[in-house]
Amino acid sequence: MSEVQTVTVPHLRNSRIGYRFGKPYDAKLPTLVMVNSFSTSSELYRPQFADNALSGSANLLAIELFGHGQTRTSYEQFTYWDTAIANLQVLDALGIPKAFVLGTSQGGWVAARMAMLEPDRIQGIIPLGTSMDYESERTRKLGCWDGRGACTPLIDGLSEPVGKDWAIDDDFTDFILNVGIGDKVSDEERAHWKTIHKQNYNGDDGRKRLRMCAINLRDRDGLHRRLDAVKCPVLWMHGTDDQVYSVANAEEEIKLFVHSADARLHVVEKGQHFLSASDPDTVNKATAEFIRSWT
Repeated sequence: MSEVQTVTVPHLRNSRIGYRFGKPYDAKLPTLVMVNSFSTSSELYRPQFADNALSGSANLLAIELFGHGQTRTSYEQFTYWDTAIANLQVLDALGIPKAFVLGTSQGGWVAARMAMLEPDRIQGIIPLGTSMDYESERTRKLGCWDGRGACTPLIDGLSEPVGKDWAIDDDFTDFILNVGIGDKVSDEERAHWKTIHKQNYNGDDGRKRLRMCAINLRDRDGLHRRLDAVKCPVLWMHGTDDQVYSVANAEEEIKLFVHSADARLHVVEKGQHFLSASDPDTVNKATAEFIRSWT
């Protein structure tokens, strides 16, 4: 895969968006945009970039959300809607007319937002281990995590300015990996993500970006009354061992895509929350088949 590059888009006064291609862009192939999970980056999709069958079926393009990876804006305030708009502007800048969108966790609701904003452009979405609700009592009753309880201590702990030598500690990385991948993460992978987190979230700018990411996660708006605006096909993949959002919640929410060309839930036995990382073979094969079916 290529190194992370950046492109400037007009949203939020000329934001610089980090993106990475698997191979040089081929206009003859469909394009799959991949949107990463909380606090990760385009590095999350190394298993997808390394899959020759998947990369042979589509241009793989990972775009990093506001607050993540190499994406930067002069605005301290941003939301998931801002990321969805910026992602569409990245496609404009790169000359890509249409795309499928795969999103892990928070990437799933960014994918849905992109499909709502430009329904004629998004050919299909593949949400992984996600929820289309806000952090509601309804989801907790269905076995989802307490997002407010999980995020509030982090937000509060990042509320005060820090010095230039500050970096997020290893306990944060351990928590993200334990919740996202569980016991499927190797020692080498754990060390890799500790390095990535310290590179991305250091100094006072890193503190502020991570705090806003956590606020977005905790306080986001729900999409239930908007999902009828999604016209494209939906392949929702969800692991039975997801520690954040439950299969029961996914089973209810897939029914809300009432105007989708086809909306299906694919349950992955023993799959974890960051399904693209915990079960890449299953995800990659299903994604390639989905793209072929709707191209």
